[in-house]
Order: sequence, then structure tokens, then C-alpha cells
Amino acid sequence: MKPFILFILLHTFLSCLMHIDGNAQDNQFQILNNSKDTLFGSQPTHLKEVVVSKMVQRNLFNAIANIDLNTKPVKNSQEILRLVPGLFIAQHAGGGKAEQLFLRGFDSDHGTDILVTVDGIPVNMVSHAHGQGYADAHFIIPETIGGLEFGTGPYYTQQGNFNTAGYIGMKTLNHLAESRIQIEVGQFNTKRILGMFNLIQNTANQNAYIATEALYTNGPTVSPQQFSRYNLFAKYNRRLNDLHSITASFSVFSSDWYASGQIPERAVRAGIIDRFGSIDNTEGGNTSRYNALIKLNSTLRKNLVWENQLYYSKYIFNLFSNFTFFLNDPVNGDGIQQSENRDLYGFNSTLSVKSKWGEWNIKSIYGLGIRYDQSNNNGLSNTAQRRFISANTLGNIKETNSFAFVEYQTIKGKWAMDLGFRADYFNFNYQDLLMSNQLASQQKAILSPKFNIQYSINKQTQFYFKSGKGFHSNDTRVVVANLGREILPAAYGADLGIILKPSSKVLLNLAAWYLYLNQEFVYVGDAGVVEPSGKSRRQGFDVMARYQINDQIYSQVNYNITRPRALGEPKGANFIPLAPTATSTGGIFYKKDIGFSGGISYRYIQNRPANEDNSIIAKGYFITDAAVQYRFSKLEIGLMVENLFNTNWNEAQFATESKLISETTSTTELHFTPGVPFFAKFKIAVLF
Repeated sequence: MKPFILFILLHTFLSCLMHIDGNAQDNQFQILNNSKDTLFGSQPTHLKEVVVSKMVQRNLFNAIANIDLNTKPVKNSQEILRLVPGLFIAQHAGGGKAEQLFLRGFDSDHGTDILVTVDGIPVNMVSHAHGQGYADAHFIIPETIGGLEFGTGPYYTQQGNFNTAGYIGMKTLNHLAESRIQIEVGQFNTKRILGMFNLIQNTANQNAYIATEALYTNGPTVSPQQFSRYNLFAKYNRRLNDLHSITASFSVFSSDWYASGQIPERAVRAGIIDRFGSIDNTEGGNTSRYNALIKLNSTLRKNLVWENQLYYSKYIFNLFSNFTFFLNDPVNGDGIQQSENRDLYGFNSTLSVKSKWGEWNIKSIYGLGIRYDQSNNNGLSNTAQRRFISANTLGNIKETNSFAFVEYQTIKGKWAMDLGFRADYFNFNYQDLLMSNQLASQQKAILSPKFNIQYSINKQTQFYFKSGKGFHSNDTRVVVANLGREILPAAYGADLGIILKPSSKVLLNLAAWYLYLNQEFVYVGDAGVVEPSGKSRRQGFDVMARYQINDQIYSQVNYNITRPRALGEPKGANFIPLAPTATSTGGIFYKKDIGFSGGISYRYIQNRPANEDNSIIAKGYFITDAAVQYRFSKLEIGLMVENLFNTNWNEAQFATESKLISETTSTTELHFTPGVPFFAKFKIAVLF
């Protein structure tokens, strides 16, 4: 493996602690009137500002994430996810379907084991028509993201369902440094227009802005994707008085597209279709989402902060797929439609109290909340060329998750500790509209303890140990089918790591980790059936390195090794399909506020098993991207290139049994979605 160097580091800590400095500034709302509007208020903008001994790991890793965010050009919402060290994504149904997520030896499908939020609003959908934890982040306008936090492993008390492999929290900007109108044009008939406008600016107590985006592309496939996406986002902040402030936001998203799907290797080898061709070009779909959020922050006294958040999402989903072609229905084909109409309601409340006990600085965090999902007409239908044939499953789902947690973060001298307990209670209800039309219900609760500790030897060296229990819920249809047994599979994990900062320009992190996932049952949305899946074990080694050559030049390397195995299976038949075993990302970037900026980055994933006995291989790849930009005082021009060296690569890959219309027998082999070839896109932006 060639990519750059194996420096020593890791990226798996978030939940150790926040600064305990005797004031409420880190949680208090701020209306910021400078360009450094980040997740934690005043964040380091250069590596030299990061002091290992003075930062607990929650702040340290988020500081690094935000330096990465401010330095690396982000081309789309998917690129934000790629900023998380070790996280890979794959698109396999045109531009509109949620990406497949990979992290810490998990093929997390579309989010089953990775929790994703934006401003505290859940992105993951429980009991989704396509898959559990489905996380469609396309409603995000990437230029509105001003802060990023992440954590790998199940160690974070304030993160609940789906936080097993890790979590990602994105925060939108509180204000715009300047308004902009941006136009992008590229290959494959790609067009994008972005508008970001300050509505209220430079006032002492309030600000507001609106952002809107329209995108169209045909993609590189022979059959045009005709992918269109529209986004609108508005945010308002107001300081009510010295003690209270309020934030409100609203967003609208819709998309529509066609897809060429996952094609069998044999069809390409035989010349039946091109590498960018399709067997069924009517795949694709349409989806829309509307989000509303209101948040009240109150500083009740100097060391006590109370945050309350209320949110609502309306979500409509239709997806057309054909994975097996003519295997099950030799006349009409195996087309399916998955659809749902969902209302999502949620409330979160957090109380943070700072105190001292002798030489110990203590921050106590108490939280509670509730999430309620109502998914109507959640179903799977058989189709042909998007034409309805018959209903396979159809039902209404009501799922409630109420939770409470307490977390104690303490610092004394060189020691910092984080102890937390989280309790989650679920109520599952399913009404089968095709069978009995009766309502089936189950309830289940789970307790998740967490313990993290760190020791800073000096300003250059810090050791840490993390441990905790997490979980992901299973689909409501699994819960009622299995009568409530083994429906909240737990994950138990531990990390042992070291952070080094040998000079002001270099930061290194290294960690060894272990993760055990308990017995679970999986609902397969593509077939409408329940499949048992046993215990699994993953262990690995994470490396992260950052080098700030000077104020303008910044480089990064991440390297991750994982050994994922299914337990209770014979040796040689215990591989976990599509689980990544070795990945690496990195790049070097040059940035100036005025003048030239640019960067080049890579991502690498090793060959990995596509089935349980490793007889089918998902092929690895090494892809290089580049971007260059020149900023005048009120004008930006830039060029972004994906797959700079025009490498042939498979983005999504599956071992699938399928049958073509001309075949008499089925074949199980690798099916893939081709990765984008050389793709250049030009942008011009006017700022005011």
C-alpha cells in the first residue's frame, strides 16, 4: 500500500469532556460577527493553537475536524461525511439515494451503525422502507455547515440509537460572513446554482440568513440520470436578553432521479452493456424532506446552562430498484418500489452544571428527550418499469424512543474522566394493512454505561482509555415478528490510545480498539423478510496525522486497519461481507483568504470480502481528487476535479444472485456501480 505515511494516531475520542473553566461560555449561544463561526465558538484555526495538555479529547478531536473542514474544499454534502477519519461512502442508485456508509469494519448500509445529526435533528430514519437507520443527508447545503463533531465507537453518553461504530454531528453556521451567488458547470450536463443571503446582519442582538441550491446532472451513465435537487435553508438567531437566546431554522428539500443500478460483471464482460450501462434504467426515485427547529438557550446563573430543542420533519420517500433482474419473475422482471410518508417529532432538553469539589472541576450534564416517528403506508411493492404490479408488504409504523442520561465530566491536574449512564425506552407499534389489519405492539428498554479517562503527561503527550456500551434499534417489523426478543442489540467497545504533539506543527494520534456486537435480527427492506444475524467482533488500529507546514499549507493522513469477523461460524466462512479491512485518506491543501487556494486529496480502500467465505472479492481502489481556486476581494473562480487520473473503479459492490432475461439459470457474482470517471466542474461566485 502506497499512500503516504503511517504516523501514529487515531481519531476516536469525543466524549471525554468539555472545558471546565467556571463560566458558561462553551454552551451559551453566541451571535458571532466574524468569519470563524464554528461549532464550539472560539475554535483553533491552525494546528499550532492546539495544546494537547489543555484540551480534553472531545474538544481536541472536534478542533481537528473543524480545521479539516475549514481547510479542505468541500464539493458536496457527501464530502462533509468524508471528513470523518476512516469513514467511506458509496452511492449505488443515482444521486438521490442515501449513501452506503463504511466505518470501523462496518458496512453500515445507509446508517444502521452510524448516528448522523444536523443541529441536533436526526438524519437516520428508524424502521425505514429501505433500511434501518437510513440517513439521507442530501438536504444539507454544504456551504451552510460551519462545524463538525464526530466520535468513533459507542462511548458518548449524549449519543443514543445507532451510535455503535460512531456518530457524526454537523452544525450549520450561525451567520454568513458575506452573501454570495455561485454558479457551477461541469461535465455530464452538470449545473448548480447557489444563493446565500444575509437577511439581518451586523446587529447586536439578532441575525438571519437564507440559502438556496438547485442542482441538475445526467451523471456519467449511458442512460441519463436526470438528477434534480432543490434545497432551501433559513436560520434566525436572537438574543432575548442577557440570559436567554433563541434559534429557529427551516429547510425544504426535494429530489428526483433515474439510476442504472448495480450491474453484473458478466454482462460487461460479454459486451451486453457498457461499464456505465444498465440492465434496468428505470431505477431511481424521488424524495422530499421538510425540517423545522426551534432552540432556546438559557444561562440560569453563572455555572448553569439549560438548552431546550424542539424539531419536526416531514419526509416522503419513493425508491425504485431491481437487484436480481429476472430471477423471481421471468416475465415482468424483479422491479420493486419502496415508499413511505413519515412525520417525525422530537424534543431534547439538557441541563449543564459546573462546580468544584476540592481540586476537582466537575461538569454535570443531565438530559432527557423523546423522538416519535409515524411512518404511514410504509411498504414494498412489485413493479415493472415503475408500474405497480402487486403489494408485498404495507403497513403503518409508530415508534417512540424516550431517553434520559446523566454524565459527569471531571478534571484534576493531569487527569480527566467522563462517567455516563444512558437509559432508552422504545415503544414499537405496527399495523399490517395487508394481513390482519391489527395493531401489534412491543416495548423494550436498554441501559448504556460509559467510562472514559485520560492522562496528560506533559504538553506533548496524552494517553486515553475509552469504554462503553451502545446499541442500534431494529426495525419495528423485526420487533413484532420476534415478539420483542433480542431487538436492541448491544455493542461493547474499548479504545486505548495516545496523542502526541512533538512540535507546534505536528499532531499524531494512535489507537487500538475492540468492538463486540450482540445478536441481532435484520429486516431486509428489499425483500420484506427478517433474516437472523449472529454475534460479531471487530478489532483494529487507527492512525491520524496532521502537519501544518505554515499558516497556509496543511496536510493530513488517516489510516485504519480492521479485522471484522462473525462469531459462531466456521473458520473460512466467518467473513463479514463488504466490511472494510484497510482504508486511508489524506491530502495537502493550501489556503489563503485572498488569492490562490487549492489542494489534492486521495482515498484508498483495500480489496475486501463480498461474501462470507471470501470467494467473491469487492475490489479496492485508490482515487485522487483536486481543486484550485482564486479569490479576489469580491469574486471567486475555481476548478474542481474528481478522479484526477481517470481510474476505473467500483463505487458500490455486492455479491448478488441474478438472472438476465436471456439466461436460463441464475449466477451469483459481483454486481457493481461504477465510480465516477474524470469529472471537472468550474465555479464562479460573486460575494457581497
